Amino acid sequence: MADSFTTRTIDVTTGSMETVLDLTDACASFLREVAPDRDGLLNIFTPHATAGLAVIETGAGSDEDLLAALHDLLPADNRWRHRHGSPGHGRDHVLPALVPPHVTLPVVAGRMALGTWQSVCLVDTNTSNTDRQIRLSFLG
Repeated sequence: MADSFTTRTIDVTTGSMETVLDLTDACASFLREVAPDRDGLLNIFTPHATAGLAVIETGAGSDEDLLAALHDLLPADNRWRHRHGSPGHGRDHVLPALVPPHVTLPVVAGRMALGTWQSVCLVDTNTSNTDRQIRLSFLG
């Protein structure tokens, strides 16, 4: 039987474009390994100042809609006081206030208790940093 608390860090590459990257399969794989048939909580955290996590439908346009909405709310222009990096990079540092860097989900019988169309996704608008870490922690 697994310990009551297990954690692992995974590395992902987001590429050179703004992205909503589906992490659901990686989270499910982690739970199959460390918490088969167990109840508890799965915490997902990304230790980055310019990325966040969302529970959202993917594949039907919602992921692109989220990026479009973030672009409308946080334009990549020179309005931002935080000015290092690429033009408009300051908005990337505001992103985690709207799309937080963490999410906690219930786990029932070793599976995330997600709705039918829900996926766990990394939201990354910072195209200058393509290497990301995700910490998965199960608390049984």
